[in-house]
Amino acid sequence: MPSHSSTAAALDPRDFLAIDHLLSDEERDIRDVVRSFVRDHVVPNVGEWFEEGRIPRELPRELGKLGVLGMHLDGYGCAGASATAYGLACLELEAGDSGVRSLVSVQGSLAMYAIYRWGSEEQKQEWLPRMAAGEAVGCFGLTEPDSGSDPGSMRTYARRDGDDWILRGQKMWITNGSLADVAVVWASTDEGIRGFVVPKGTKGFTTQDIHSKMSLRASVTSELILDEVRLPSSAMLPGATSLRGPLSCLNEARYGIVWGAAGAARACYEAALDYSTTRVQFGKPIASFQLQQQKLANMALEVNRATLLALHLGRMKDEGRLRPEHVSMGKLGNVNAALDVARTARQVLGANGITLEYPVIRHMNNLESVVTYEGTADVHALVIGGAVTGIQAFR
Repeated sequence: MPSHSSTAAALDPRDFLAIDHLLSDEERDIRDVVRSFVRDHVVPNVGEWFEEGRIPRELPRELGKLGVLGMHLDGYGCAGASATAYGLACLELEAGDSGVRSLVSVQGSLAMYAIYRWGSEEQKQEWLPRMAAGEAVGCFGLTEPDSGSDPGSMRTYARRDGDDWILRGQKMWITNGSLADVAVVWASTDEGIRGFVVPKGTKGFTTQDIHSKMSLRASVTSELILDEVRLPSSAMLPGATSLRGPLSCLNEARYGIVWGAAGAARACYEAALDYSTTRVQFGKPIASFQLQQQKLANMALEVNRATLLALHLGRMKDEGRLRPEHVSMGKLGNVNAALDVARTARQVLGANGITLEYPVIRHMNNLESVVTYEGTADVHALVIGGAVTGIQAFR
């Protein structure tokens, strides 16, 4: 019998299951470029952005130069990257801050994707190249004050007036709202749910920022007000005639969150790991105590499990096999896991865990928004429940 010998690779506490080995050279290169950008431009500044409740106006252009805005779309100045590569970018961006990943998700997976998937060629030519470069920022107007998990009950209404459309209504909790040069607004019409491209400055279209947030502070969140906004017929997205339009965009954005949550979890775990090996109590690093090692082991488990789940869904998406129900499982599992990791890391850091000197409390607060937006944890649980039982609980 021939003998076989192998040498096991050394364990990397930051990549315990050697997930890096599962990536292609191109995927690693993209990941590393985004990671370097986040390390150099986001991490040193984001605590200040969070504390001041702002995000730099120049950031979209910087992200455009990086090539991550609409990077998974083809043509119109977009890179045409794989779903997995886009996911890795989301992971690294959210390891910096959920607000930065949200800006990229809303730009590329909501506003740009809506125009790319459902828009006319003229709309694509007008907006997508500028949005890919970060020269124009987009937002996505679906959620309303009284219509969150049930978008079909939206009150924003569009009526025909000759060759024009007139929109009246209100949208709430809109990321990039007042920052945006263009809003994709969804409205009920006599012909079904339709989408409209509404440029900034259109008469009757105004925004109002939401203040006093304790989460996603390094992000612009706004109310959109549409007061008899008159638009030409060319402003309507011709391909979308039902809720399938906005829901398809949400599924794209949720996919990015699956990856992003793993990034936030990783950042919290790494902060706790570094802290525990240098913080000395009772004459030795706290990492030497059994209770702290148990916390670190559980965090490492959740981070690796979340990253593997995201990677598996990315491969499925690239192969054309990914269903919305799969994305629901990814978002539900990974965001809940990230919340657990953040809360555990906060305990490891003790009192230092509540300061912005460390990333943990910022990620922990941000994740309280991530678990709610793009479909609440409850709704995603019901989507999965309906898939496994064949019984829809909320319809």
